[in-house]
Amino acid sequence: MSVTIEEHPLLDAGVFESEFPAALGELRATDEIAALLKPGATAPFASDDAVRAAVRDLLRHGGFKPTGRSKPASEYLLRAVAEGLLAPINLAVDAGNAVSLHSGLPISVVDLDALQPPLRVALAAPGSRYVFNAAGHEIDVEDLLCLHDAAGPCANAVKDSQRSKTAAATRRTLSVIWGTRALADRTAAAMAWYRELLGRAGATTRPA
Repeated sequence: MSVTIEEHPLLDAGVFESEFPAALGELRATDEIAALLKPGATAPFASDDAVRAAVRDLLRHGGFKPTGRSKPASEYLLRAVAEGLLAPINLAVDAGNAVSLHSGLPISVVDLDALQPPLRVALAAPGSRYVFNAAGHEIDVEDLLCLHDAAGPCANAVKDSQRSKTAAATRRTLSVIWGTRALADRTAAAMAWYRELLGRAGATTRPA
């Protein structure tokens, strides 16, 4: 499924589809991916203050404030792993979390079959909101870079929508790496590693 990316001076997005050999509820993360989610894991990347600042600048460009509960998801991962609070979810999400954790780039992983084309990446319009968890809590995404489908914004670098999240029956996913041009070649390298991890786990991937 193709994704149109609207012009943005800082965004360097990496977008690809994945298809899994079985429903995600029947799969578990490989030992390789599980190990990457533990403190002190060895990886091709390491996040630092410069990466975190560049990602925040990316999200701040349209007017969004990436602080507090609206900070980039990659920052939550760092804290969760350090505190031993990051629980496995499923193969698709765990792989995305592993790459996000080490690259420092936020990553959205959504159920491709839950989306309604056309798909595009753009700043969310004034007043845009969506539910992001099963409890019905909402996030205000006005001026935040988001993945949109025909029903509106559904994923971003902070929190993905509840309606587009993966589930036990998911077989196809769309991943969006929210990279920035300020970090030259980091998105491409992260996507290549991400697709290698999924390939070794039995998934088939292709650019969207």
